[in-house]
Amino acid sequence: MSEPVSSIRNLGPAMDAACAKAGITSAEALRDMGADEAYRRLLLSGMRPHFIGYYVLVMGLQGRPWNDCKGDEKKALRVRFDAIKAEVAGSTDGMPPGIEQFLDQIGVVPKK
Repeated sequence: MSEPVSSIRNLGPAMDAACAKAGITSAEALRDMGADEAYRRLLLSGMRPHFIGYYVLVMGLQGRPWNDCKGDEKKALRVRFDAIKAEVAGSTDGMPPGIEQFLDQIGVVPKK
């Protein structure tokens, strides 16, 4: 039987719910995809970006307390966080892939 996302250190019921919305249904799936891919999926599912949430996830997957992230390591994580955030914002502005084409087909989006 699979373990819930909240079985990972630092993560609780709110992360269980956010991950479920993003299609991440178990701690094993989260570990397999890693923090960066999981966070990208969370943002694409509509979660608002928050740096502390990102590094809490990274620390949890490493089995470390959330407040263990300091100095150069924290600066490097900030660079990764900003890159993920920019990628998601640039890809679909957080909307599901293909949504613009669908909205165009049903006449909601004016033709460009």
